[in-house]
Amino acid sequence: MIAVLVTLKEILNFYQWIVIAAVIVSWLVNFQIINTQNRVVYSLLEVLYKMTEPVFNVVRRVLPNMGGLDLSPIVVLFGLFFLQTLIANKLMSMVSG
Repeated sequence: MIAVLVTLKEILNFYQWIVIAAVIVSWLVNFQIINTQNRVVYSLLEVLYKMTEPVFNVVRRVLPNMGGLDLSPIVVLFGLFFLQTLIANKLMSMVSG
């Protein structure tokens, strides 16, 4: 059981970095620092989009419309931090108890 929880915590940690990368890359595209015509950049954008947008869309349905401000990545990151904390607390109770 401990191995499953540790693996789940690491998967959540990895997804956290994917969300951060998606946010940073979207800023770079919006400020025209990177060019989406580049095949490597486009492939990276497509992978990040496919990995994050399903989760972001679920959160966007719940959040009120904020105009052009997208708060879904922040909500997703808070959710990931919350889940990681729950798993860490469960691991600590399993190890000490």
